[in-house]
Amino acid sequence: MWKMRFPSGQIATLKGMGCMAAGALLLATQDAITKWLIVDFHAGEIMFYRGLWAFPVLGVLIFVNGGVSTLRLYNAQAVWWRGLVACLTSIFVALSFVKLPLAEAAALIFMSPIFLTAFAPLLLKEHVGFYRWLAVVLGLIGALFMIQPGTPAFNSWVVIPLIAAMCSGYRDVLTRRMGTHDSATTVMFYTSVVAVAGGALTLPFGTHWPSLHHWVLFAIGGTFVSLAHLLIVISLQLAAGAVVSPLKYLSLIWAAIIGYFVWGDIPGKFKILGAVMVIVAGLLILYRETRQKVENNNKPQC
Repeated sequence: MWKMRFPSGQIATLKGMGCMAAGALLLATQDAITKWLIVDFHAGEIMFYRGLWAFPVLGVLIFVNGGVSTLRLYNAQAVWWRGLVACLTSIFVALSFVKLPLAEAAALIFMSPIFLTAFAPLLLKEHVGFYRWLAVVLGLIGALFMIQPGTPAFNSWVVIPLIAAMCSGYRDVLTRRMGTHDSATTVMFYTSVVAVAGGALTLPFGTHWPSLHHWVLFAIGGTFVSLAHLLIVISLQLAAGAVVSPLKYLSLIWAAIIGYFVWGDIPGKFKILGAVMVIVAGLLILYRETRQKVENNNKPQC
């Protein structure tokens, strides 16, 4: 039987693309689980119970990557601070799904690369060129199309996913500042510790003991979050970021599909147009950043 053969480099790229697409599906599914759980649990409880189930996956990763020595911190202050911001991001992401359709909330949360670009000159001392500023403006216009202020379609709850996107952008700023001394597994572990501890602090303000059905959802959500981030890391190791990173936006398509079949959500034409503009803005930022890296790498060394 004839079989299609790919060069080894192409095979790695295809595997990387598959990992990113799968990671995007897991993240969208986890968001849907969060939207389901937020009806019965507050955001802190979700972060606590879901965080507990992230540790089995992290335990395997720690074992595979060298055991307890993996947990050694080189930049402790930055890792803990990033964990705190990630914790805040998780809370606002969970709250985003209280009164907004899954796909709309997810699209607004995907404003994070746009906010990251806007923050870069001030917080990272990075030069942001014309095209990336153009992408920021395009993304903000897209957000306005989705939000539709001053119309009957406006929902004041849209502020919550926008705050989540800002927190996510700032979290990514901190990740860039950290460098590569601490591995992804190490950062994920301490982020989970902060999430569980932060969630535990909210329990006195209202605690609901999960039923078996809820425990299953928390277990799936916690496992999916860890596996999604692992798949994203693997995809970036297998293939160039410029190739696989755009596939993150598949999360919005998965979210729209899940939202339609589970909640019957059908986004309007302006919301779809706004989401497309946000995606285009994010891809333009990715393209310009990738091109800038290539140009910097090709500069002659003095």
